[in-house]
Amino acid sequence: MKRVLLSAAVATLFLAPLACDLEKTGQQLTADHVMVGTLLATPEVEVSPLALAGFDGGSQIPDGGAVISLPAQTAALIFFGSKNGENSQPSGVAGAKATLQPVGGQATALNEDGAGSYSRTNVAGSDPELAYQSGATYQFIAARNGTRYVGQVDDAPIQEKIAQLHPPKGFLELSSGTALTFDRAAVPGNKERTLGFVTVVPLSSDGEKGDPTYSTMPTTPVEFLQLVAVPGSYREARITIPGSAFPRANQTYLVIFNSVRLGGAESDNLFLGSALIAGIADVGIVRTH
Repeated sequence: MKRVLLSAAVATLFLAPLACDLEKTGQQLTADHVMVGTLLATPEVEVSPLALAGFDGGSQIPDGGAVISLPAQTAALIFFGSKNGENSQPSGVAGAKATLQPVGGQATALNEDGAGSYSRTNVAGSDPELAYQSGATYQFIAARNGTRYVGQVDDAPIQEKIAQLHPPKGFLELSSGTALTFDRAAVPGNKERTLGFVTVVPLSSDGEKGDPTYSTMPTTPVEFLQLVAVPGSYREARITIPGSAFPRANQTYLVIFNSVRLGGAESDNLFLGSALIAGIADVGIVRTH
C-alpha cells in the first residue's frame, strides 16, 4: 500500500491551523513512532422478550420471559508502533507503559496485550478508574526508556441519540436482507459533525453477542491511519446499513452507532498521522422477520 502514512500526514498538515508550530509539525512529520488509540463507551441496553422472541403485540410471552440487560462498558486501547520509511507499515513496540488520562484528571494504566497493543475495559463499574467523560480532553500516553509519546483527543463528545433507532415499541422490525437508513442529529451552531461508525452484531436469546455482520469501524492500525487522510465520509448526515448486515430471519440484532471525535499526535516525537478517537455509542435493537 503506497504512501499511506505520508498521505495521512500531508492531509493533516494542510488542515492544521495557520498558527501551528511549524517546527513541531516538521518533527512530527518525520517521527518514527506512531500511535493509534481508541476510547469507546457503550450504555446499558435493555432487550425485551418481544425483541428477542419476535412476538407480536397480541401474543403472550412464555413464562420466564424477562428483560435482558447488557451492561454499560468503557474500553480503552492503544497501539504503539514504530516505522521505517514513508511506506512502511508500523510494527508494534513492546514493553511500554501505556496510560489514558483526562487532562487534569487521574491516569489509568493499560494492560500490555502483546505486539504493541495495550488495553483496559470497564464493564458496569467493575473498574471505576476507567470511566468515559463527555467534554474531557484525553491524552493517550506511551512511555518507554524514559521518553513519553503523547496523542490527544479534545472535547470528547456527548452521546448522539438516533431517534429512528428508538421507536415506541423499543425495537425496529425489519425483513431480513433489507437495508436500514437513518439520519444523524443536526449539528448545533458552527460545530463540526463528529465521525460516525456503525457496527451490527447478532444477539442470541440468552443475550450472547455474535460476530459482527457489518462494521464501518477501522480495525487495524493501518486502517486507522488512513482515517486521518479521509475522515469526511464518516461525517455524512444520512447513514445506510446494507441489507447484508441483517442476513437471517427471526434474528435479533444490535445496531451500535459510535459518535467519536478524532485527535492526533500531541508530542513532537509522535508521527503526525497518528490516529486517536474518543466517543460514546447509541444502541438500537432490530428484530428481523
